Order: sequence, then structure tokens, then C-alpha cells
Amino acid sequence: MATRPTPIAAPAVEAGADRDEHQSLPPWLVRQRDRLLSQRGHAWLLQGPSGLGQYRLALELVRAWLCDRPTPAACGHCGSCHAIDVRTHADLHVLMPETAMMQLGWPLGEKAQSDIEDKKRKASREIRVDAMREATEFAQRTDARGRGKAVLVYPAEQMNAIAANALLKTLEEPTGEVRFVLASEAAHQLLPTIRSRCQVHTLEWPQPREMADWLDGQGVPAQDADGLLRMAGGRPDDALALARSDRGTALWSRLPRALSQGDGTALSGWPAPEIVDTLQKLCHDLMACAAGASPRYFMLADLPSRMPDLALLVTWSAELRRAARTASHPFNAGLMLDALVARARNVLNSSAPG
Repeated sequence: MATRPTPIAAPAVEAGADRDEHQSLPPWLVRQRDRLLSQRGHAWLLQGPSGLGQYRLALELVRAWLCDRPTPAACGHCGSCHAIDVRTHADLHVLMPETAMMQLGWPLGEKAQSDIEDKKRKASREIRVDAMREATEFAQRTDARGRGKAVLVYPAEQMNAIAANALLKTLEEPTGEVRFVLASEAAHQLLPTIRSRCQVHTLEWPQPREMADWLDGQGVPAQDADGLLRMAGGRPDDALALARSDRGTALWSRLPRALSQGDGTALSGWPAPEIVDTLQKLCHDLMACAAGASPRYFMLADLPSRMPDLALLVTWSAELRRAARTASHPFNAGLMLDALVARARNVLNSSAPG
């Protein structure tokens, strides 16, 4: 049975998630935002696969909760909205891995900033317990602007065990006017007790036509939209990130043939997590075809005419999952690429028995 590959590494922080995203919120997120704002609750969990806008939807909820003039969504012009734009709102606390905070423009704490600048340690890829303690203290303080307080956690699955348990206690015994929104691309990794304390909203898949129209509004040529969405597995944010990179559809369609010849030139210079993710997508499609289903990421014509043995593909899939766990810090990126390409060549040039 085909398994969905690990989401691409970049959306540990969502593609295109910058400070002005609320000004061009896609229509499928507008619908979900309005529906969520009409409901009551002190803790929300926004879940779904990468590339569907969990972070932006979470930030839009926070904007509306704290806005001076919500109608009911955030006005975008008041002092509260401006304070969020410039990352200085006194009643908003964001809990993210330090790497994500730096990429999204959220300021680190003074000590963390000093430690990283002085190279005493690297920026953390997980939500640390000391950051969770700061959030707990924040939740107990009186709000500054009279609209309550909000805590945004993203990606929520990046909390370590101690931090997750600390959050659980705060969710069980909330103090004052504080609301929580957790955004996750792997909600199954969260503690069941955390999930049970939240109202859960599963992100909706937008319709193909509205995704294409939205990409067109972002400057993506209409003739490229379908190919980019296929490369991204139907995830519009990921498709936009691909459009802004050098990963074109022409290169993508040639990739299986090049790999079957042991040529990894097209992958040179790619971050290791993206290389592994691309191979996972190729493996996924080969497994789907071997099981009689349709490919998702590549055109059928781009795949080998002779399908590799399904058992070998299952083994390769497991190897790629293991590689994904260490791809963010490979010992030697060049050697890793060579090994991955060599393995892909062997798999692609095998064939099913009989």
C-alpha cells in the first residue's frame, strides 16, 4: 500500500508565510476563518497536511481575537493589528522553534538571541521547555490592551515532551482571558490529552480551480499551475514556493529518467531534506502504480515503463523515512546525495518478477 511521503522540509515553516499574508488570504482560508470566528472556545487545534495554511489561519484568528475593531475579522489597520505586523504585540505570545521564529521574523528572547549570536549553541529546531515556561508566565499576566491574550503554537508537533506536558497543564487550568491556537502538520504526534483539550479543526482542501486562480493572482502563469500543484501534491502553499524556486516542471518531468541513469545533477545544491522529499514522492508514485493506482506527483509518462518490484519499493520507502529524520543535518551533503542517487538508480532499474 502506498504511503504518503514526509512533507517537504521547508514547511516546517509554511511557504510564503510572511508578515503581509493577511492582505491576500486565499478564499478557502477566508471561509474557514469566518466559520471559526463564529464559534466559541479557549483552545483550537488546526490540523492537516503541510501546505494548506495552518500558520496563516492561526495568525488570522489571533489578529481577530486581539483586534481593536473586529468586524468580526481583524480590521488590519488598528494599533493591535499594526503591533502584530511589527511583532511587538504585548498580548500575543508565539511558541515556535527558534529556527521558525527567525525565518518568520518573530523576535527571540534576549538570552536566546545572545546565545545564538555568540555561537554558544545553534537555533533550536524544537519548542524548548524554557520557551514554554515563558508562555505559562505570559498566560498568568493581566492583558495590556483590554482584548485578552493569545498564545500561538506552530508547528505544535515540534514541542518536546517536557514542553508538551507544561502546555497541557496550562490548557487544563487556563487563567484569565487567554486563548490558544495550535497549528500542526502532524497532529497525531501530539499528546492525546492535548488534542482532547482543544476544539479540533481539520484544514480543508481547496478546489483545483480556486487554487489555480489564487496562484494566478500570485503571479504564477496559468500554464504552470497544474504542473506545480502536481509537484506539490495539491498543496497550494507548496506550489507557490516551488514557483518561486528553481524547481520547474520541465526539470521535474525529466528527473525519473535522469535518476534511472544515475544522474543526480538536477538535485545538486538542493537542501538535503528537499532531496529526500523528492525521492519520497517518486517512491510514492511508483508504489501507487505497482498497486494499480494512479501517480500523484509525477505524470505516468515520466515514470519507468517497467515498474520496480513492490517489495523493493517498500524497502526503499523505509530507507527514505530514516534518511528524512537526519536530512536536516547530514554529515556530508555531497556523500549523502551520491548515496541517495545510487540507491534510486538501483531501484529504478529493477523490475517486478514475472
